[in-house]
Order: sequence, then C-alpha cells, then structure tokens
Amino acid sequence: MYKYNKLIILGSGPAGYTAAMYTARANLKPLLITGNNIGGQLINTINIENWPGECNISGYNLMNKLFKQIKQYKIDIINDNIIKTNFNNNPFILYSNNYVYKCDIIIIAIGTYARRLGLLSEKTYENKGISTCALCDGNFYKNKIVAIVGGGNTALEEALYLSSIVKKIYIIHRKDKFNAEPIIVDKIMCLVKNNKIILYKNSIVQEILGNNHVLTGVKIKNILNQNIININISGLFLAIGHIANTDIFNNQLVLKNNYIYTNFNKSYKTSTSIPGIFAAGDIVYGNYQQAIVAAGSGCIAALDVINYLNNR
Repeated sequence: MYKYNKLIILGSGPAGYTAAMYTARANLKPLLITGNNIGGQLINTINIENWPGECNISGYNLMNKLFKQIKQYKIDIINDNIIKTNFNNNPFILYSNNYVYKCDIIIIAIGTYARRLGLLSEKTYENKGISTCALCDGNFYKNKIVAIVGGGNTALEEALYLSSIVKKIYIIHRKDKFNAEPIIVDKIMCLVKNNKIILYKNSIVQEILGNNHVLTGVKIKNILNQNIININISGLFLAIGHIANTDIFNNQLVLKNNYIYTNFNKSYKTSTSIPGIFAAGDIVYGNYQQAIVAAGSGCIAALDVINYLNNR
C-alpha cells in the first residue's frame, strides 16, 4: 500500500514543523511524517531561556505550541518512521514498516540522536541505569547518587535539573573547561561550592560497573595522569553530543562528516545533491544544536521549495 503526496517533510522538530507551516501557507499541502522521536531532541530540554519571545519554557511545551500552530493549517501529519529510501528516480520513494510513500519533493529534517560512549559494558546496562534524558528519567533516581558525562550546555542543564532531585552528582568531562554558556557554568560552580556537585575534569569513563542486572558504578580514568578510580552511583546520564540520522541516505545523498551536505544549487541554500530534495535543521547544521537555528533553516528550506517550484 502506498501514499503519494507532492511534498513530503520528514521530521517533527523545530525545522520540520517550521517547514510545514511555511509550505502550508504557500498552499503546497505538505505531508509531514513525524519519525519515532516526535517533537525532536528539543523535548528533552528542560529549560529554554533563549527562544525569542519566551523567557522560560520547557522544550516539551515549546514543541507542543509549535504543533498546535501548524495544526491550524490542516497539515496532514502521519506518525510513522522511514526506514529505507530510493532516490534514483522521481517520484522519490520512502519506505516505512506500514507504507510506501511517493513524492516529487522532500524536505529532510529528521535531526540527530544521542551519542554513546561505545563501551562494551554500556550495552549491558542499557536501560539498567544508563540514560540520555534527565527530564525523562530523573525521578527514578530521587535521593540517589548519579553521574553525568559531558561538558556542554545539555550536560550542565541536566545537572541543574537533577540537583533538585538526587542526593549528589558527579560531572565527568574529558576537557579542562566546559563548553557551556557562562551563565550555566556559574550556576554549576555554585553547586560545586555546596558539595552538591563533584567535578572530574580531564577524565573519561573507562568502564561501567554493575552486577549484570543494574548499574552500580563507573571506572573513571584521568587522561593527564592516568589515575583510575571507581565511584559508586545508581544512574549514569550521557550528554556527549549527537549523531545525524543519515544512515538511510547513505550512497544516495552526498554527506559530509555524516551530515547532509547542502547548497549544491547556489540558488537554494538547502538543496542537496539531488534536485528536488532539501535538508534543514540539525541534520545539516550539526555544529550549532540550537532550536532557533533549526527553525530558521526549516523556513529557508520551505522558501527554497516554493522558489524551486515557481522556477520549474
């Protein structure tokens, strides 16, 4: 069974929702396929202070607002996940477990997923003490001791969120300095002074410890002096970046460092290596990881599609 729509948008984060809104306003009647992670990575963000017009809002609430806004345009939204693509000819073909979709134009905005440590012991304790979302799983560790791996905005924001739930937090960061905004670092250092947070800088997780049923600790290695220590924890939160969801486009679209490479047609900034296929959001702008950048690129992709159709 297959569905045809002239324009299909893949992804339901800020880029996908914005692209859907702009193309719907241009009467292009897009079909939006949400993917498995409805709302995108942003729904895991606890507190957003830098979205224009919103002083303090959670990622979940922001995405819910965007969803309600695009619903006003009666956009066809399907909760489905694409697992295979065929871009050899037009119409393009997208496969899910439920349908085969065909379209003439695509905007890809399926974003990224959380990076893992790559340890063998990590697989043993997946969903047994390891988490990539403090907002989702924080309450499971009330009054317990946890660790967070990472040194960027996400890692420190999760530490701030967990600080009101857990007993103590270890932050494990492979560098000497954090990559987060100064205002967030200042808040973290206040908690360090109060012994709520203990820092392990220039350090990596060498092994995850446990009893095969549940995580009980981690082995930490200092990369400067090679010292190794074990710490006892009940939960480990990973916040070490993201990887682009580009596996289904391998050998079809040109990629750069696993992100979709764009601007092949200089008239359309979001154009990919195949005419009629455009890309926006974190799957392109991997270095920024900002909701406003993703939304802006979704707008650009929509305008590129409108101009592409007008010129064609």
